[in-house]
Amino acid sequence: MSNPQVLCLGEILFDCLADQLGRRLEDVESWTPYPGGGPANVACALVKLGTSAGFIGALGVDEPGNSLIQVLQDVGVGIKGVQRHSTLPTRQVYVVRNADGDRSFAGFGKYDTSEFADTRLQAEQLPESLFQDADLLVLGTLELAYADSGKAVHRALDLADKYDLQVMLDVNWRPVFWQNPDIALQEIRGLFGKVDFVKLAKEEAEWLFNTDDPGAITYKLDGVEGVLVTDGGNGCAYCLSENQGKLPAFSIDVGDTTGAGDSFCAGFIHQLLIHGVKGLGNAQTAKDIVTYASAVGALTTIKPGAIASQPTVAEVEAFLAKHLL
Repeated sequence: MSNPQVLCLGEILFDCLADQLGRRLEDVESWTPYPGGGPANVACALVKLGTSAGFIGALGVDEPGNSLIQVLQDVGVGIKGVQRHSTLPTRQVYVVRNADGDRSFAGFGKYDTSEFADTRLQAEQLPESLFQDADLLVLGTLELAYADSGKAVHRALDLADKYDLQVMLDVNWRPVFWQNPDIALQEIRGLFGKVDFVKLAKEEAEWLFNTDDPGAITYKLDGVEGVLVTDGGNGCAYCLSENQGKLPAFSIDVGDTTGAGDSFCAGFIHQLLIHGVKGLGNAQTAKDIVTYASAVGALTTIKPGAIASQPTVAEVEAFLAKHLL
């Protein structure tokens, strides 16, 4: 395949979801592993929507690592940017769910957060050729928690700047990944001057900016093209170019919220690449793009797991036709 249009840098892992809802970690009897990890989810969702994407990250030389590479290949995500670490394992995250299916992270089993292959992503091994042909880079923030992968994030931003890529940052704040969460705030804030779009959950917006108003956040950041703030079943708010708005969530039966924000992110990027940044200056276009993103996110919650439940373009269009009568 030719080099992908979108590069997604960060973690790919197994989300081990509790089979029993509403139980504490120690009371869960069994777990089902689902492929996940924010940037990998975005890459897979983009390909399913028809936008070419490549994943950049590090995996262990182990069975979970092999399985995840197979997942990427089966979906059609480019793996030229994947690195393997010979001794550290591929990350697995344990996730408990409440009676409504909403999840909360419950740790990493027998390993410390820093003892996984993704923390050793090597900056000097990022393939520069991928950046030469890409249009957009997607980043999470989890890799900032570790020295090696943090350097890789900044190297990717340098390459994005060199080759004039748009950059989207999905904040994806997970305290469990950080050995010193106090450092997180300054590390994450250090990225804002280098990105074009920021996507945050409502609680992340309030943590970083003391507001969940995308317009106020855009003003504080000065220089970003757009801010998106998602709030699960309460919908989302946006400030794109100078167009602001709030959209309610689509009313559907939610089975599992894992990966919904990542799918939202992919839906937004897919539409952004179709309409271009200039398209955001049109109020209706901006609203339509966010509506589309919301539909992609909503459809992902119907079934368990992040990647397996992602919709195709046809499914999104049918859903929108039904819900926007």
